[in-house]
Amino acid sequence: MKKLLVLALALVMALGCVSALAEEATEYDIRALIWKYDDTYGSSVRQAMMAAAEEIGAELGITINLTMYDAADDMAKQVEQATILVGEKPDFVIINLAEVASGQQLVDMFTEAGIPFLFYNKEPSAETVQSVVVEPGSIFIGTTPREAGDMQGEILADMYNADPSSVDLNGDGVVHFVEFMGEPNNPEAIARTQYSEETAIALGVPLEAVLEDPIVANWDTAQANERMTATWAAHPEIEVVFCNNDDMATGVIAAMNNFNYNTGREGDPSLVVIGVDATDAAFEAIANGRMTATVKQDGDAMGYANVRIAVNYLQTGTWLDGLDYTLAEDGYSVRIPYAKITADEVE
Repeated sequence: MKKLLVLALALVMALGCVSALAEEATEYDIRALIWKYDDTYGSSVRQAMMAAAEEIGAELGITINLTMYDAADDMAKQVEQATILVGEKPDFVIINLAEVASGQQLVDMFTEAGIPFLFYNKEPSAETVQSVVVEPGSIFIGTTPREAGDMQGEILADMYNADPSSVDLNGDGVVHFVEFMGEPNNPEAIARTQYSEETAIALGVPLEAVLEDPIVANWDTAQANERMTATWAAHPEIEVVFCNNDDMATGVIAAMNNFNYNTGREGDPSLVVIGVDATDAAFEAIANGRMTATVKQDGDAMGYANVRIAVNYLQTGTWLDGLDYTLAEDGYSVRIPYAKITADEVE
């Protein structure tokens, strides 16, 4: 604890010096450590950040030099990248953690070097959020973890209450389902998994899991494809698949296509498949009748918030003063809202 307090004090003092000079600054060097480039939703956020750097720079009359680094889903590589950044002394670092439980080493390095930072998208794990976000005086930009799960459950309940046969495909009065989970220790994945089921049940859907545990596919299309193929072979009674993200939902659909399910062709059977992110691939799959629905996680809004809040800190020494963002009740985060996307919204 003493070490953390010393590091936090060093960061505050360094940032005080930065803010004192901020009025004269016309150019900022901002770096972004990215979990992995080949995540579909993450790519939308990266593109939004690049666009935001140009837009915000033009609006404020400054130059924002934004450089990004791909950790390729490797925490050790992300630590190496952070070490390089410490030596180069950028003005700010935006962090998308490769491992949500492993942010402490990055925090210690940046705090000691007096480099301000924020986290986004992948929230530091519950066990570490106090030491890596709260105590250093940083901030997290993301979503409310349970909201996506609640919306998935609500979408399913709306379908079931309107027409039980659209969900209970074999008409036995029980809706058999599986969950595809992103990561076991990720707060978003945990909440989406838990509340998609709990909310649907609370709203009257007679859900019954065919497996004791969710299927972990690490947000990945290929892993979801492989695991859905194996799971379907053992459990052809599955009627509903909740996926923590659209990349995994796309993999599930591809697996079911091999069994002539979810093809979008008239007369072919379909499982209910509900994802999260509202990627272009998900929109296309919903429009073509291969996927049921998704929950929009607004990558444009998150990317813009990352850059705008970082620049505000550099210019004012505060995270949100003067901006149209509200600190969440937890005292350390800004939460970007979700939205339901069904076939009606796609049309």
